[in-house]
Amino acid sequence: KWVTAAKSIVNGYCGIDMLAGPSEVLVIADKTANAEIIAADLIAQAEHDVVARAILVSDDGGIVDAVNEEVSAQVNSLPEPNRSTAKEALTQSFSIVCKDIDECISMSDKLAPEHLEIQTANSQQVADRCANYGGLFIGTNCAEVLGDYGAGPNHTLPTGGTGRYTGGLSVFNFLRIRTWMRIDDKKECQEMVEDSVRMARLEGLEGHARAAEKRRL
Repeated sequence: KWVTAAKSIVNGYCGIDMLAGPSEVLVIADKTANAEIIAADLIAQAEHDVVARAILVSDDGGIVDAVNEEVSAQVNSLPEPNRSTAKEALTQSFSIVCKDIDECISMSDKLAPEHLEIQTANSQQVADRCANYGGLFIGTNCAEVLGDYGAGPNHTLPTGGTGRYTGGLSVFNFLRIRTWMRIDDKKECQEMVEDSVRMARLEGLEGHARAAEKRRL
């Protein structure tokens, strides 16, 4: 939160990537998923911060119950201060039981999580249908922590649902887009001139309209 506060102060004076946080993970799981592994991944996210969110979405109530039991067992084995931080974060985390995987995907897309894990029997097929997320981790072997510290595709990702319209930090954040135009053939641009005159007057900007009219033949 201190980094986000600092970014908000300098934003406008210089470019920033995004105002991110708190951190979050969402796991889509079916009955074939490993409850012990899911619990570990949820706890790994929860230990980030007391306001972090760990979310489980499944079409199977049994796996949700199993994960809840595993979370309770595993979180108590963490050292301090990690244990207290994770426990506090877990009080505002939640699970959702959906009628089928289609609804799980729909719910995930609405939440647009920072990190999205797919732990289902057909994980690639499910992943291909997900549209909104910061980072996607496909299959049981692909832990979100490996994205943080191992493979490292990206560790600066959109949070708070902003994954619905933006992506993670990339080289494009360091590029400055500039546009320009040049008109050499006055005759060929007359249709554009007339369109501009009409649009300007529709918006009540007479000065704009007259400036365009100066470009008439």
